[in-house]
This record gives sequence, structure tokens and C-alpha cells, in this order.
Amino acid sequence: MVQHEIPPVFDENSRVLVLDSFPSVQSRKAAFFYGHPQNRFWRVLSAVFGEPVPGNVPEKKALLLKHKVALWDVIASCDVTGSADASIKNVVPNDLSVILSTANITHVCTNGQMAHKLYQKYLAKEIDLPETVLPSTSPANAAWSLERLTEAWKIIRSI
Repeated sequence: MVQHEIPPVFDENSRVLVLDSFPSVQSRKAAFFYGHPQNRFWRVLSAVFGEPVPGNVPEKKALLLKHKVALWDVIASCDVTGSADASIKNVVPNDLSVILSTANITHVCTNGQMAHKLYQKYLAKEIDLPETVLPSTSPANAAWSLERLTEAWKIIRSI
């Protein structure tokens, strides 16, 4: 059983909650979200908001909070082999009330189909907020170019 040890990023002004499934091995080592250098999340978010790509954790947090984006994962703990979402078993979901009781979240965006499926299975019924499934920024989603991902993710500016 692997525990999620990265705290969520949010404040009282956050309005969009972006959820992924569970941190990759690289993210767990870096102790922050999207730590794999090939994951395009930070490049996509920077392009969406017209900001420089953040180079460290404080810059990443500042980018999120400046644009009212909260960030966390669906899963609090699970059995997982490496970083493979397909291997996830024995899921214990995160308690999103930590965020929802403080922030004015009006919309949930899931980063990819696996995050969407897990969110629907474990959390959506009790959250009751609109959800948008965005294409995964993972390097495994090679069919989507950085430009195409950025276009799809621009929706979070208007949510």
C-alpha cells in the first residue's frame, strides 16, 4: 500500500479543482505534483495562462493560486506498481472536504480518463459539482501534442 504524501494546493480563492489519479514515482520522489520531467502539466498550464513555466515548487504553487486552481489527486492510498495507473488496486480516496470546506470550488477537472473514472467511482456522487474531463498531460498520452493539450486545457480559464 502506497500512501499519498503530497498535500493539496489550494486557498480560499480557488475555484477550479484539478484532480489526477495518484502521484507517479517521480512525483513521489520530488514530493510534488507532476515531478516527471516529461509530464506536460506545468508547460500546458503555463501556456494556458500566458505565464513562464515554473521552475520550482514555490513557483508552481504560486502559478496555481494566482489563477485560482486547486490541485490534488483522487487517491489517498492504493496498491500500485511503479507509476502505472492500470495497476492501481485497493483504492482509498482522498477526503476532498479538506479543500471544499475552505475554497469556493465550482468545477472539477480531471486530468485524463483514469482520473475521471476514479473520480466517478469514488467521489463524484458526494461532491455534486460539474466535471470536465481534460486530456491527460502524461507523456504516455503521446497522441496529444503540447499545442493540442494547451487548446483543450484553455477551458479552465472560463470555468
